[in-house]
Amino acid sequence: MAGRRVECLWKRHVVEQLKQRDRVQRQAFEEIIHQYNRLLERSDLQAVFSERLQTDKYEQQNRHDLSPGVEGGRCDSLQQEMAQMRIKHQEELTELHKKRGELAQSVIELNNQIQHKDKEIQSNEAKMLEYQQEMSHLEGECLELRNTLADLERANQTLKDEYDALQITFNALEEKLRKTTDDNQELVTRWMAEKAQEANKLNAENEKDTRRRQAKLQKELADAAKEPLPIEPEDDIEVLSEDAAKGTGETSPSRQPSRTPRRRRSVNSFGTSPEAAEAPSMSTEVRVPSTALHIFDAHDGEVNAVRFSPGSRMLATGGMDRRVKLWEVISGHCEPKGTLTGSNAGITSIEFDSAGSCLLAASNDFASRIWTVDDLRLRHTLTGHSGKVLSARFLLDNARIVSGSYDRTLKLWDLRSKVCMKTVFAGSSCNDIVCTEQCVMSGHFDKKVRFWDIRSESIVRELELLGRVTSLDLNQDRTELLACSRDDLVKIIDLRSNAVRQTFSAQGFKCGSDFTRVTFSPDGSYVAAGSADGALYIWNVLTGKLDKTLDKGHSSAINSVSWSPSGAYVASVEKGSKAVLWSDM
Repeated sequence: MAGRRVECLWKRHVVEQLKQRDRVQRQAFEEIIHQYNRLLERSDLQAVFSERLQTDKYEQQNRHDLSPGVEGGRCDSLQQEMAQMRIKHQEELTELHKKRGELAQSVIELNNQIQHKDKEIQSNEAKMLEYQQEMSHLEGECLELRNTLADLERANQTLKDEYDALQITFNALEEKLRKTTDDNQELVTRWMAEKAQEANKLNAENEKDTRRRQAKLQKELADAAKEPLPIEPEDDIEVLSEDAAKGTGETSPSRQPSRTPRRRRSVNSFGTSPEAAEAPSMSTEVRVPSTALHIFDAHDGEVNAVRFSPGSRMLATGGMDRRVKLWEVISGHCEPKGTLTGSNAGITSIEFDSAGSCLLAASNDFASRIWTVDDLRLRHTLTGHSGKVLSARFLLDNARIVSGSYDRTLKLWDLRSKVCMKTVFAGSSCNDIVCTEQCVMSGHFDKKVRFWDIRSESIVRELELLGRVTSLDLNQDRTELLACSRDDLVKIIDLRSNAVRQTFSAQGFKCGSDFTRVTFSPDGSYVAAGSADGALYIWNVLTGKLDKTLDKGHSSAINSVSWSPSGAYVASVEKGSKAVLWSDM
């Protein structure tokens, strides 16, 4: 139907163009044709007049022949008139022939123009046909595009409906998650309360049992003292020696006193908690490492951070491969335990909470993340910085976090509400952070160490070093601050006097990057730092001298060092892919 309609339209258009051409051209030649017809009529009339004159001439000649004498004069006058009329008619005929020739030439020229116009019309008709075909092709493409557009609109509407449905589902699931989290928090609170009650009950029962045993023991001792038994010399010597060993003044001769110390030892062991039993192992004397126990490939690429867990049984490393890896330290070897994923860029720093149950990592993707160590699950993602997060630390309550970034800001985060509580503009890129209960200390690119009051969000004081600050660490008493800078110096700052108390340097020691991390030993008596040449340097804080240089383990610059809380191991990582576990064993 569309093809027929297009065909009728162009035919009608051609007919109208032809009629218009006829009207225009006929109007131009209409006067010429009219004059030409008049000339033809006049020519025919002249021919008639000529015939009539010829007839009159013959008649006059005949009459002259009949009466030559009578009408001789009249004939001469008639001949003169006829001669004049003939000349006049001849001139008119000549003029008419001339106009006829001119008109004929005009007609020829107009015919040529008509032929030229006809050719132009044919050419235009051919172009019109091509244009019509092109229009038909374009109309077909336009129809296809309309169909495609309609399909895309339908698909877009379907996707929009699906997105709306998914958004509704997501909101419902988020609400459900929130309720579940609240319920879980309530259950945990109740469970903790019940556990506390059970612990109180158990402690009460233990106390009752202890009192009952003590009463029973006192009763047995009283009965044994009242009972008159013969004393053998050997028994007397035995009882006296045992009493002397225990430091008691009891000299009653019986076998019961020999059982009394054993009962007392059983009572003490029953009342001792597992934490008290492990306390001696946690206060082990610090060992200065001398040997690389285990050298292993920790990551695919550069390793930026390393940290021991509070119990010293686990080691965590973070690298540019966007992963945090956990290693279990067993008999001087690091065995893989798990991998924490979720970061979108390289890891810059890591830290365990005080219980060792959560791990915090800062990343180059402008975020900090928290995982639970037991199930390796990502729990929190803290976003808000506009630059790389170079350091993040738990506060002492483990419920808040401080992060420092390349965007020259520090942010305080609340893990309960999962929001940023405060943002402080430091004025320079923050390379490392350490925290006390109410103070945050930050090391910056502008060579300054700044001390912040968390409550007032203001700088309490600041201390300028001679180079860009790369690392900070606190001793166990939190009275001394260890700082490493790009001037290849490691300094101890006394926080009570706010002054540099001690400076360490060594021949060959060179800070390898703006993020080289150094560490105190657990008791604060030693300082360990990695150098750009791959050597590990250890200084004695008491003497201020270099204690050891360990250069057989790394093949590239050391990025970070961590000393285990037990004091038995030191771990270091490098710009290559290796990590090294050191000890004196």
